Amino acid sequence: MPSRPAAHATSELAPLLPVALDPEPPQLADIGDLPLVSSEVINACKVEYRTLGTLNADKSNVVVWATWFSGITKDLLELVGPGKLVDSTKYHVVLVGALANGVSSSPSNSPTQPRSRFPVVTIRDMVESQHRLLTRVLGFSHVRAVMGISMGGMQTFQWGVSYPDFMDRLVPIVGSPRLAPYDLLLWQANLDAIERDSAYQSGNYRQQPLLPVVQQLADLNLTSAEEYDRRMTRQQVMDARRELAPPRFDANDRVRQLQAMMEHDISRTTGASLENAAKAVKARMLVVVNERDAMVTPGPALDFAKLAKAETLVLHGNCGHKAPTCELGATAERLGHFLE
Repeated sequence: MPSRPAAHATSELAPLLPVALDPEPPQLADIGDLPLVSSEVINACKVEYRTLGTLNADKSNVVVWATWFSGITKDLLELVGPGKLVDSTKYHVVLVGALANGVSSSPSNSPTQPRSRFPVVTIRDMVESQHRLLTRVLGFSHVRAVMGISMGGMQTFQWGVSYPDFMDRLVPIVGSPRLAPYDLLLWQANLDAIERDSAYQSGNYRQQPLLPVVQQLADLNLTSAEEYDRRMTRQQVMDARRELAPPRFDANDRVRQLQAMMEHDISRTTGASLENAAKAVKARMLVVVNERDAMVTPGPALDFAKLAKAETLVLHGNCGHKAPTCELGATAERLGHFLE
């Protein structure tokens, strides 16, 4: 499992995360103070990014890829290249870290707004930070495509409504235009498990809380029951209960990203109408889901695809939310044709 760069110390209570030695660390863009949907502001907001592949002469081959829940841009590197989800020999790929991911501005690394003082952010705020990066720092006024997996897919749906003229293609993968009731229940259970854990200490922990219930919820929902039983033995499950893996994601960062997903609804700016949101989207869209996804259930994405007259790719394997990587060949082939 990828390691995460250490958070900047903000007080004697600074979280303790494993230090990662990244031979090719990401770039960190300063996009200035970022006004948020809540009317609060992230001071001196920073956005993590990496670029791969060569930009062509007319800048028409840019593919923007937003990170998933708890993800950093390093996590996406293994999915970029020939035969992968995006071919960096054809496209100039910009990997962008979402707010509160521990590298972009987050509760764990903010020098002036640490921990619970860090404002609540939304998926729209994440998209706004990325738009500032792309236009003000990297100098792009238009891109070939915006894409993302899971929470990255949620950001992709939001891109289509917030900046409909900015891209030619949209590829939300196992994402959602707004969470289904089942999804809300799952993420609320995650949030409750964090806040009720005695080690969390209202966000003022001296060491990262292990959060065993959160880890168990992830294991229950990332894949199907059949796939989990295929991979795990009874003894492995019992051993995992006794030897919890150390956290790779700061608990306060996790809370802010959970809150962002729970608030997510692309119709908030279109009169609470998904029909109007679909009309706002101008780019061609390929919606990728797995029919057995229990982490971000596929119903809302497929319903929106019908409203927007989007193309769909429905994966049928047992991997559930992990389907895009479990079924990498089929996903990459369809995505490759769609991006052309």
